Amino acid sequence: MGVAGQARLIPPAGRPGALRLGFHLEPGQTVGLFGGSFNPAHDGHRHVAETALKRLGLDRVIWLVSPQNPLKPTHETAELHRRLDGARRLAKGPSMVVSDAERRIGSQYTLDTLRVLKARYPAVRFVWIMGADNLAGFHRWRGWAQILRLVPVAVVARPGSSLKGLSGPMARRFAAARVPAGAASRLAWRRPPAWTYLPAPLHFASSTALRARLLRIIQTRG
Repeated sequence: MGVAGQARLIPPAGRPGALRLGFHLEPGQTVGLFGGSFNPAHDGHRHVAETALKRLGLDRVIWLVSPQNPLKPTHETAELHRRLDGARRLAKGPSMVVSDAERRIGSQYTLDTLRVLKARYPAVRFVWIMGADNLAGFHRWRGWAQILRLVPVAVVARPGSSLKGLSGPMARRFAAARVPAGAASRLAWRRPPAWTYLPAPLHFASSTALRARLLRIIQTRG
């Protein structure tokens, strides 16, 4: 996206309507941004969010429920309000926030979302959180290298994804920026690019499997 598009997305100071993102953050907080379709949300998502919260020493984790992932077909994506409700049922405790900020911003891409949030909260230290199942295909995201230069990134282990992701384009290109898991508690204070891979007990729930199971149930009843 060009410079004009960036300026359009970043909320100008003094325009109250552009600043209503559905949550409030304090200067100095460390905040994880956990983006995804959550189609549907499941215990594997909660595992990733809680692992990042604990291992990175974050003040909050914001679940950014995407209106529509540009890499996934629209006909397979449930309505936003259903996915938000599902995420809220799993994101327990005051440190977990479920948000439709991307709908409010009008953002389809993570890069644009990050630019908006960093402009809105310049004194907050953000970390992008994702499961390792996204790491192998991270280079397909729009502006993926720019994302690495905007915020630190934490990758949490997911079943069947570790080896493929850790040998993929992102991991290779930014190999020198990788932070040992033992130093992950200071990741939010690192100057990007900086990323870490967090080994963790594997949780085998997946949105794809849940959707397939639901489809089988519907077909059986039909």
